Formats: sequence, C-alpha cells, structure tokens
Amino acid sequence: QIKFLLSVIQIVRETFHLVLKRDDNICNFLEGGSLIGGSDYKLIYRHYATLYFVFCVDSSESELGILDLIQVRVVFVETLDKCFENVCELDLIFHMDKVHYILQEVVMGGMVLETNMNEIVAQIEAQNRLEKSEGGLSAAPARAVSAVKNINLPEIPRNINIGDLNIKVPNLSQFV
Repeated sequence: QIKFLLSVIQIVRETFHLVLKRDDNICNFLEGGSLIGGSDYKLIYRHYATLYFVFCVDSSESELGILDLIQVRVVFVETLDKCFENVCELDLIFHMDKVHYILQEVVMGGMVLETNMNEIVAQIEAQNRLEKSEGGLSAAPARAVSAVKNINLPEIPRNINIGDLNIKVPNLSQFV
C-alpha cells in the first residue's frame, strides 16, 4: 500500500509540474508517457482561476468533449462555482464529498450523463434539503452522544444480553 501511495503522489506531482509550466496560450492536451500508462493515454486539463482540473483519458475519448466538460463556461466548473459561490481550493479540499457528488451527477462509469447545469444544481439542492432534514451526517455523532447522556439510567449497564448475543459495555464515564 505504501508503494502504491508513493506512486500516486509521484504521478500527481509530475502531472502538476507538467501542467503548471505550460503557458495558458498552449493547447490543453498532453500526450501520455510512462507517467500515466503509455502513449494510449492523454492528460486533458483546464486552468480556472487558481484551480487546475486534469483528466487522464484513453484514446477512445473525445479530447474536445472532455475539455468541454471542464471548460469555464460549461458544466462541471460552472456547477462547482454555483454550488460553492466562487469555488476555491479550500472548497474542494474540505467538501470533497460534495465535489464527488457533483461529478457523479455529471459523469458516471466514464459516460457523461447530464450536461444541463440547472438539472444538476436542482439535484444537488434536493440532496442538501434531504441532509438538512436529517440533521446532516456530521451531526450524527453529536446526536448519539447527546442521546446517551439523556438516558437517565440509575447505572450504566455493564453487559447487554440479546438472545445469544452478549455485549460487554466499556467504561464510558469519561464521556458522560
């Protein structure tokens, strides 16, 4: 696993340096090499504000289609910008789950599913409403601790027996 992680880090580092040193007026396609699996692969990228969006695709993909997917005026980046209100690096880092959800609304299994930004944003807003109605996943641990604290048991049970299942309860006094 460590070798794999180191190779991924190396690929990201080298890809970043390849893309960063290119002028904005140069083509947004880079032929693949040993870095990304051979000449059958290409890097397609777009620089947007302070962000770089890089896709690694095989020769069967349409270069212009992928570039169109990440263009400033097209689906993915505009949707990110609309959902995060002026998207920046920190949005991508601290809301990676939301970024993945947006990308999955656009592309799934390597196929573009949706290019209508209004439809994508509507689905994301529906997901946000659902999360708010459930209190959000991030609130779940706090609700669980609160529920345990409010149980009003005279004594915390040491063992819980349910049929053949016997559960030994650890000492939780430090959390109460």
